Amino acid sequence: MSASQMPRDYYEVLGVDREASEAEIKKAFRRLARELHPDVNSHDPKAEEKFKQAAEAYEVLSDTERRATYDRYGHEGLRSGGWAPNFEGFGSVADIFEAFFGSGGGGPFGDIFGGTTGARSYGRVQGGDVAVSVEIDLVDAARGASVPVAYESIALCEHCHGNGAEPGTPIETCPRCGGAGQLRAVTRTPFGQMMRSTVCDRCEGEGRVPKQPCRVCRGRGRKVERVKISVDVPAGIADGQRIRIAGRGHAGERGGPTGDLYVQIRVREDHRFVRDGDDLITAVDVAAPLAALGTTVEVPTVDGAVELEVPAGTQPHEMLIVRGKGMPGLRRRRTGDLRVVVNVVIPRHLSRDQRELIEQLAETMTDHNLRTDEGVFGKLRRALGG
Repeated sequence: MSASQMPRDYYEVLGVDREASEAEIKKAFRRLARELHPDVNSHDPKAEEKFKQAAEAYEVLSDTERRATYDRYGHEGLRSGGWAPNFEGFGSVADIFEAFFGSGGGGPFGDIFGGTTGARSYGRVQGGDVAVSVEIDLVDAARGASVPVAYESIALCEHCHGNGAEPGTPIETCPRCGGAGQLRAVTRTPFGQMMRSTVCDRCEGEGRVPKQPCRVCRGRGRKVERVKISVDVPAGIADGQRIRIAGRGHAGERGGPTGDLYVQIRVREDHRFVRDGDDLITAVDVAAPLAALGTTVEVPTVDGAVELEVPAGTQPHEMLIVRGKGMPGLRRRRTGDLRVVVNVVIPRHLSRDQRELIEQLAETMTDHNLRTDEGVFGKLRRALGG
């Protein structure tokens, strides 16, 4: 056998490491099989050969004994043990799929290829979820609020109760597909005959159609409607968090449960605060003389302004704490704090009298007035808000 005819390494074919687990091998084969399915790969003349290689690799590596033999002795070890792949009896890629996975792509890998063994299953199907977004103010996020939400959803038709038929009229076997839910066609290819299956365009895969379609929903069984509800937003919610409301999404099919509604909360910025978890941060301007002497200032909170004592000698960017005036905890009882950054303002545009007073003060300053135990790094951290 020439080098060009040497079979490829099975691990290389599936694109996995030699230490790959059984689950990883199965996942890799499923991915390749999906790529090589004839319904999506009819343009590739090498699809059949690629699938044969992948199927051969999977047949070996998914079997514990064969894989052990292959790992120790390679392809020669498998052949000497009497094993060989056999795809010669199949005329097309579709035939190979049917041999491996059963008619129409069923069996253990049917979920990959979307195949069925007849009409679509009449089991209950849950409705899809709906996602919407609403904006609220920070105050509403702190106190909790009830906000209106409007959205479109798919609901069961009340006139026909979701079966698509005018009340009192029967539902019959689809005359186009004969109840199979699929339409099959055989085409010739360079590899032989290939069977294609498509969902029936009359019954949409159900296998049954109403004899007289519902006059309200035109036989669909469901309709789009505009929904308006009020959503309770809990106190303490943060920007980007979602609220799940069960049973407010799209209606299910064939008696399946309704999907859920997910409301994403967007909290508008408040120019007074920066939020840090459950804490709020604000800043207050204090004139330098008042910061030196000590004073009382008003600071904003989500519940209104409160008075804050600024101790004498407060330095620029010092942070004062107002306990319990932050955001309520969403998942805990503790309420956050309000952190107030003191912005010491140096007076500008001084009058002559003001300048004389400050000059008098400056002449009396000593090291005792200016000395601090804070190092340079501490000063930088405070100046930078750290």
